Amino acid sequence: MYLCIVLIEKNNNTSIIMLDKIQKLLEEVENMHASNLEELKNLRNKYLSKKGEINELMNDFRRIPTDQKREVGMKLNELKTKAQDIIDKMKNELDEKDNSEEELDLTRSSYPISLGTRHPISIVRNEIIEIFARLGFTIAEGPEVEDDWHVFSALNFPPDHPARDMQDTFFIESKPDIVLRTHTSSVQSRVMETSKPPIRIICPGRVYRNEAISARAHCFFHQVEALYIDKNVSFTDLKQVLLLFAKEMFGTDTKIRLRPSYFPFTEPSAEMDISCNICGGKGCAFCKHTGWVEILGCGMVDPNVLDLNGIDSKVYTGYALGMGIERITNLKYQVKDLRMFSENDTRFLKEFENAY
Repeated sequence: MYLCIVLIEKNNNTSIIMLDKIQKLLEEVENMHASNLEELKNLRNKYLSKKGEINELMNDFRRIPTDQKREVGMKLNELKTKAQDIIDKMKNELDEKDNSEEELDLTRSSYPISLGTRHPISIVRNEIIEIFARLGFTIAEGPEVEDDWHVFSALNFPPDHPARDMQDTFFIESKPDIVLRTHTSSVQSRVMETSKPPIRIICPGRVYRNEAISARAHCFFHQVEALYIDKNVSFTDLKQVLLLFAKEMFGTDTKIRLRPSYFPFTEPSAEMDISCNICGGKGCAFCKHTGWVEILGCGMVDPNVLDLNGIDSKVYTGYALGMGIERITNLKYQVKDLRMFSENDTRFLKEFENAY
């Protein structure tokens, strides 16, 4: 009888001692703090590792009498869950702190940091696209590194055309010839060979030509070309689109004139001038006292181009036009040096803060 009483008291003492240990660890866990990931790792090892204090209590739990396991087990689970939650929370806080410190750039200007602006080329490019979009044109794009067929042959360039010379075009490979495209007309040829009329597209993009860099020329620049192919398309349709474009871009008082010209891919072809938007056509230094400024080339698509690209020239006709975006930007904002567009001088770019 005495032995039974002693065993009961001993078992009671075991569970009481274990509950005291659990309560003590709960208080420690609730007051845990780590100022860095290394300290946090030490805390995790102390409480949650295989040799940690909570795991040791788990081993002692097997000696608890069956009728007391429920109470002790609930407290033990509470301890383990709380320790895991607090350590996970501290880890997230330390990770966020580390990330914010990594993002801190002490070389940056002090606040407030001024906002950037759109590049003038982007401003004018988007304006041109918007005007033609209202006329039903959609954007088509193609590769800047192109083959001879899409840049020259499919557009009716003869084999001995000067544009095919090394001094005019950047060649990447030869035989077969791979070049940096000299115009976005290559996109037109790609669309024509894969699409059926009606076709109504604009092709904006960067082009490259082997020219000496100066205030008036650069080895790369930007173009927007347009192509419309359908039945019964006439030069009158082209002229009306050009007039509408000029008025939308440069003002309702703008006049246009067309001068006969030559391009391998259009026939008949023309250069288009607008009345000088600075002097209103009266004559000034900018327009060389002529009252007119050239802005683009255009014409009816040559029947050979249609046939070369799989479109029946006896059924369909079309027109094409192309302009340099830098040229239009010069006219619109009177930028005198083409090099300024690619030098990234923030003083120059700030001048366009209110341009859109």
